[in-house]
This record gives sequence, C-alpha cells and structure tokens, in this order.
Amino acid sequence: MDTTSLYDLTPIAWLMAVGVLIALGPLLWVWRRNAGSGPARRLHALTVLTLFLTFDLTLFGAFTRLTDSGLGCPDWPGCYGNASPLGARHDIAMAQAAQPTGPVTHSKAWVEMVHRYLATGVGVLILALAIATWVARRRHRMAEHIGEKPLSAWWPAATLAWVCLQGAFGAMTVTWKLYPAIVTLHLLGAVVLLALLCIQAVRYQQAAAQRAPTAVPSALRTLLIATTALLALQIALGGWVSTNYAVLACTQFPTCQDSWWPPMNFAQGFQVWRQLGETTGGAPIDFASLTAIHYTHRLMAYVVFVAMGALAWRLHGVGPLRAQARWLAGLALLQLATGLGNVLLGWPLAAAVLHTGGAAALAVVLTWTICESRRERANVIAAAGARSNGMEVAR
Repeated sequence: MDTTSLYDLTPIAWLMAVGVLIALGPLLWVWRRNAGSGPARRLHALTVLTLFLTFDLTLFGAFTRLTDSGLGCPDWPGCYGNASPLGARHDIAMAQAAQPTGPVTHSKAWVEMVHRYLATGVGVLILALAIATWVARRRHRMAEHIGEKPLSAWWPAATLAWVCLQGAFGAMTVTWKLYPAIVTLHLLGAVVLLALLCIQAVRYQQAAAQRAPTAVPSALRTLLIATTALLALQIALGGWVSTNYAVLACTQFPTCQDSWWPPMNFAQGFQVWRQLGETTGGAPIDFASLTAIHYTHRLMAYVVFVAMGALAWRLHGVGPLRAQARWLAGLALLQLATGLGNVLLGWPLAAAVLHTGGAAALAVVLTWTICESRRERANVIAAAGARSNGMEVAR
C-alpha cells in the first residue's frame, strides 16, 4: 500500500453515521431521564456519561494495542477503503495469506474498526455537549443555578478541539505504522480528554448544587498538584514501555535480570523520534535499551506510589475529600498489583488492560480532587489564628 492510499476518506460518511447511531442512545437516555431538571443537571448527566464511555474507549484502545490489532486495518478511517471489515474480506484474506502471523487478520480488523466506531461515537457526544453548553449559555438558562459565574463554554469547546486532535493522533498511529512516540502521545491524549471531561462534570455538579470547592491547606494543595504531575510523567513512561514492548525486559521483582542495576542503554532507549524496534539510525534497538525503558518506569513507580500514599493519607483528614482519598488508595494498590502481575506473570492481557485503566482512573480522581479543592487564602488562615489567640486571651 503506497502512502497516498493510507488515507481514504470514501467511507467517512458511513463511519459518521455509525458514530451518530452509537451516540443517539446515550443522548436520548440522558435527556429523557433528566427532562424535568435544570440545564446544569442535564449537562452534568451528559458529561458524566460521556466521561464513562470515554474511559471505556480508553480501555478498549489498550485492548486494541495489546492484542496487536492496531494495524488490523492498515488504512484510515475505513478498512481497505470500506466502512467495515465485511467489505474488506478479500483484501484481509490476501494480507493474511501473505503474512499468516502478520498484523492483518479478520479478528484484528474487527477489533480495530470497533475501536474507531466507538471513538466516533464519543466524538459525536462531545460535539453534542459543546453545542448544548453554548445554547444553554446563550439563553441564560443556567443563571438560576450558577449565579454570576456560569461555567465557561470554552471548556466544552476545548474538549471538542482536543478530541479532534486525538482523532488525528489515532490516524497517525495507523498510517505511521505504530511509531512509539505517536502511540504514546495518543495514550496521553486520551488521559487529557478524560481530565477535560472530568473538569466539566465537577463544575456542572457544583453549579447545580451551588457548592464551592473545599478549602485545603497550601501544603496539601501543593502535594496534590505535584502528585498529579508525577502521575502524568509516569503515564508517559508507561506508554513508552508498552509501545516499545519493553514490559518483559525485566521478569523479576524487585531485582531485574538478577541485578539491582542491570545493563542499560538510556541514550538509545529514550531516542524519541524513531521507528518501532529501531534506533534513529535504522539499526535494531538493543536489549539494554528495552531494559532502560522498563527500569526507569519501575523506579518512577516507587516515587509515585509513595506520593499517592502520602496524598491519600492527608486527604483522608479533610472530611469532604475522604471519598477521593479512598479512591486514590485503592487505585494505587490496584496499580501495584497489576504492575507486578505484568512482570511476574508474563504480561497477561487482563492485567495489562487493568494497568492502563488504573492509570487513567487515577488521572480522573486526581482531576476530580483538584476541582473539588482550593488553596486556603492567607487572610482566612490569619483570621482563624487571630480568633484562636483571642480565645486563649479570654481564658
């Protein structure tokens, strides 16, 4: 297949129709279930449902990658110029006959196309959310719920722009033949999309309930932001491990290759812009490079796990944020268990998918916590201290 045939827009109308059909059910369910509610509650319900389906799409994307189905249809957006693998049966059969153990099979083609159908459906839902938010804002129908500070309609607009960018990364993942940097960026893009939807869901809920974020000490807020940044870096490192197939470079724990510091080639392992399995010069990547990729992710996991534990402990002391603390603690333990399972059990599919899902869930919970908290103002703290001193003097 030449370069020009990698992008065939012939089936795009059919794909859009499938996306609309997928999105139609959730849209009707949300609007019917919340028919008597205010716009803030309806938009909150739609955002939460879109967030849930986007999380499912992220899991299915991990399944697609881990089953080596990313090139099941080696063109975009259809499959050999067709809207489904049914119309591409002949081309798929020929590709499979030429390479029986290659990336193109009938089952892999279906996995890849189902992923594209679901992604299109999520895109339609995000488009509907953006339109509904702009309409509600234009009519000033949310004023009774959120007073003088309505939720900015730029959040849904930014989410819509981001999902389009994410679609472009999805196309490049296929047409660039699983470039590790592109696949990792596609994973990070999914996490950012989840965070954007989570922000909107929390803001709509706060608007509907007329609830303000909880004030927390400055040190706790700083720990929350720092832990979120550490998680983002760790997700990027995890994506780099997965897209370079470096999970099994170390099959022991806590050591690796019978050593606490095995032979590693960091310079080659972290050459970002290169083909899968090759160096920037086109030579095969060596095993020491894969070891460096794996071990860096493992060392960073220790740091993130400690930070998550400290954050969960501190948040548990803040009454309104105890639910987030419990989620963080539980998900951190899940990540530990699935990470160990990947190493010690030979990278089983279930553990690998759960590991990606756990990382995405942690990103959502941390975003939720950031939105539900705010830094205490210095004057509030000073006033509280003054009141405390006054009570001591009175005694």
